[in-house]
Amino acid sequence: MPRTDAIAAFLDPLEWRDATRAPLAGDASNRRYDRLTLGDRHAVLMDADPDKGEDVAPFVRIADHLRAQGFSAPEILAQDQRHGLLLLEDLGDALFARVADTDPGRTETLYAAAVDLLAALHRAPLPDAVSAYDFALMGRLSALSMVWYRGFATETGTDTETGAVGTAEDAQRLEQEVRALCMAHCTGPEVLVLRDFHAENLIWMPEREGTAQVGLLDFQDAMRGHPAYDLVSLLGDARRDVDPALAERMMVRYLGATGLEPAQFRRAAATLGAQRNLRILGVFARLCVRDGKAHYVDLIPRVWSVLQRDLQHPDLALLKNSVEAHLPPPTPDILNRLKQQCATTPTPS
Repeated sequence: MPRTDAIAAFLDPLEWRDATRAPLAGDASNRRYDRLTLGDRHAVLMDADPDKGEDVAPFVRIADHLRAQGFSAPEILAQDQRHGLLLLEDLGDALFARVADTDPGRTETLYAAAVDLLAALHRAPLPDAVSAYDFALMGRLSALSMVWYRGFATETGTDTETGAVGTAEDAQRLEQEVRALCMAHCTGPEVLVLRDFHAENLIWMPEREGTAQVGLLDFQDAMRGHPAYDLVSLLGDARRDVDPALAERMMVRYLGATGLEPAQFRRAAATLGAQRNLRILGVFARLCVRDGKAHYVDLIPRVWSVLQRDLQHPDLALLKNSVEAHLPPPTPDILNRLKQQCATTPTPS
């Protein structure tokens, strides 16, 4: 069935069939979002085409769990999982990043609310049948930096499935090194990790109470893992600068709310921050080279900067040496080389 026909068939029995539609900003996936307007009411249509590898079932499962715990995930108003279509509650346009940029005086309030939400989420029970973000997977994902970032920044990138030649051995070594560090530093109780917890995926909803003031988006890849992961995602944002003094205050706030041992938690946070930023280096390069989304290359210098900060932890000295030896800094020449190899016809993710 053509996509337009599937959407029409989904909306036809609903009151929203006569609504006007306007596109909303998408994300790094193949999902599309439209805002539906009917009089003074709004809803959001998520279009996640299964033929492009998308699956709405995880989003539905995690949204239901979050709402059951009192968090502000969007209510699912209608669904057709077979065709990858959801009609969602519209949480509004007040993205944390947008509010903080237009009214910097509210930044502290926003980040404090996000940290308080994480502390509450980490006290909540885990949903059923959620996969582990385990150390083996973390190691494999960190190696994307070798395959896609270094591979296409420094070699002749000829294979958009495996990356450039000459990186396999270094990628394997990095994978093993990161896995060992995570095993050494990041054990302990597991919580629900949303995995994309940052200021462009959070909605400010001050009309609600407590942690419900924080609207949640883009959590379909949630897994169970270490409680530091989403905190470093928030405070080491790949898309916007976070003042280091604010980040430190928020770290102290989280530790005070949870009672976790500070030195162990900070070591885990540095380790997970490094793992996450190594992964993002590879993902952003891949989004350009394979998928034709060149604008992600412009974010790489910030990711590199945050990675360097993570690597200052003394227990990450060996990983710091490996990064310095095998990953080139994102100079203008490196970034231009990645953009020159940007796919002109995006391939499915």
